[in-house]
Amino acid sequence: MKSERSFKIPIPQLQIDFSFALGQIRSLFLQEALSETIKGMDIAEIDRELAELVPPKSLAELASHGIRGEILFAVPCVLARNPRLLGYYRLLLGFSQKAFYTAEFGLTGFKSMEDNGVISKTKEGSLRNLCKALVASSCALLDGIGAKRVSRDLLDDLTLLTVGPQLRGGANVQKGIAGIAKVFEGISTIVEAAIVKSAPNRMEISNAAGRKVLIEFAADPDIIIREEMRKDQYRNIIAIEIKAGTDFSNIHNRIGEAEKSHQKARAAGYVECWTVVNVDRIDLETARKESPSTNRFYRLSQIESRTGPEYEDFYNRIISLAGVVGLTT
Repeated sequence: MKSERSFKIPIPQLQIDFSFALGQIRSLFLQEALSETIKGMDIAEIDRELAELVPPKSLAELASHGIRGEILFAVPCVLARNPRLLGYYRLLLGFSQKAFYTAEFGLTGFKSMEDNGVISKTKEGSLRNLCKALVASSCALLDGIGAKRVSRDLLDDLTLLTVGPQLRGGANVQKGIAGIAKVFEGISTIVEAAIVKSAPNRMEISNAAGRKVLIEFAADPDIIIREEMRKDQYRNIIAIEIKAGTDFSNIHNRIGEAEKSHQKARAAGYVECWTVVNVDRIDLETARKESPSTNRFYRLSQIESRTGPEYEDFYNRIISLAGVVGLTT
């Protein structure tokens, strides 16, 4: 009698990494990021620009499904408020970064909007014309889908179809996202007993004072920790920038990038700014000179190991600053 053949399917590490990546990408580029941006804006201004740039028939077709115009159509005030959302409209229209930010499209100078969340002064005056071009392409998308088939879920699905190949093809992107996910997971383990709600891109915990503390993926820096003082008013506690690249020769450039992020975090009132690196042989004295805004440097390997003095310091500071009690290492 023949023995049955055994099979071995590998651990789906890529999909595990994608699950964390998707959480971060939703907070940066997808409908969640758009909705969060809109919350703090004047809706009348958005509606005015939509009326100026989008054909009334197209807006009416969206409205018949209960969909606001900016879900499909870019307007200057929204992109000015959150330049990274250019990435949302790019993904929605199905273009890779390589195809979109080209001289052929005339868009090479706008890549910093998606990558860094900034509009260069030379491009500020072109924002309206950029939106006109995006609106024209979005109108073609709406016509191609058909007004009867359009929905928020379908539009979200279309952005995800573009995200997949982008993640699969970008080794550096994967490293960065995997590093952020590992730090996020490490924090989750520390505050596990206090977690009230959990999602792929954020955790809500209840601290000793009974207040809500949010631990979230963010655009810049990578992870933020905030305490809610009253509804929609927060005390900014910790900003964490993660540099997950393993190339030792490039570590000082990455620390310089972290410094720029932490300067923004300081301006936003964050009490602590931390930088996590994936290079064990880092010269801390040099690193402190390159990023004076960084309060603490941590190595990703030490956070992953969950042992040793460096991890204990990370652990104790998370506990103390988040105000969580009753946990033991």
